[in-house]
Amino acid sequence: MKFTAEQIAGILEGEIVGNANAEVSKLSKIEEGVEGSLTFLANPKYTPYIYSTKASITIVNRAFNPENNLNTTLIKVDDAYKSFSKLLEYYNVIKLNKIGIEEPSYIANSAIYGDDIYIGAFSYIGEHVKIGDNVKIYPGAYIGDNVIIGDNSVIFSGVKVYSETVIGNHCVLNAGCIIGADGFGFAPGENGEYSKVPQIGNVVLEDFVDIGATTTIDRATLGSTIIRKGVKLDNQIQIAHNVEVGKNTVIAAQTGVAGSTKIGENCMIGGQVGIAGHLTIGNNVRIQAQSGIARNVKDNEILQGSPAIALTDYNKAYVHFKNLTKIVKDITDLEKKINGNS
Repeated sequence: MKFTAEQIAGILEGEIVGNANAEVSKLSKIEEGVEGSLTFLANPKYTPYIYSTKASITIVNRAFNPENNLNTTLIKVDDAYKSFSKLLEYYNVIKLNKIGIEEPSYIANSAIYGDDIYIGAFSYIGEHVKIGDNVKIYPGAYIGDNVIIGDNSVIFSGVKVYSETVIGNHCVLNAGCIIGADGFGFAPGENGEYSKVPQIGNVVLEDFVDIGATTTIDRATLGSTIIRKGVKLDNQIQIAHNVEVGKNTVIAAQTGVAGSTKIGENCMIGGQVGIAGHLTIGNNVRIQAQSGIARNVKDNEILQGSPAIALTDYNKAYVHFKNLTKIVKDITDLEKKINGNS
């Protein structure tokens, strides 16, 4: 798909400096620009590349004035980075704007779906499923019985959505994620064996939730595992049964949250964090990567370490930890001197 500088400037409300008919069909970094590509300049340290780039069109801030000749057409905007992001979003909408039902696919007779949907080949749509308008379900997806999917949501290839799951509007489930599998519930018996505890709850994803590739969110034992509005989960995250993640919280890859823990709103949780079960994490909490959380956390705390402590305390302690060998040697030498004089 090709776009001209004139078309792009129209989308971004930008000013063209150069050839309004210049065409692009792909995107590139400014230092790797080739003919027919679109790039942008937002960080001043990349300015030298604008004089050598072969990109056909470059988005720049309005304040930019070249000091040398250029081989690229400029589109001047108020904020080059935001404008480029807007263009990426626009491009993505066009690229993903598929409509229709491909064959072979299975849709139960009792399923209900809205207008302008896309269901890719080899997808399975179970009994009594309700699918909203403009939903995209890519090839190889599984949607179990009684699932509800809101308007404008996207289910990518290989996603498995178990029965009774509720997915809100404008959600994105990336490839291979599993929503609504049984929680890890087993009761020990007298002889050391374990019996499965039925998991009869569900998972609820509210509006504008993004789930990363191969992330798993387990159904509740009773009630619901709830991911609140605007939550963003990275790839390869484990959310256990009956967990609740508060509005606009973001969690990075390989984090695990154990059962029945409640995480507040607007939290930022780094990668490879482990959070124990039945805890309460407050609002606006920041947890650094690879931390271990084994206690309740108050609002606005910033934590690091395993077990995690306040970030300022961690940084102070780490200074001493780096010098631990020297500190031990100094203490040993001091003990020898004291013992030698006694």
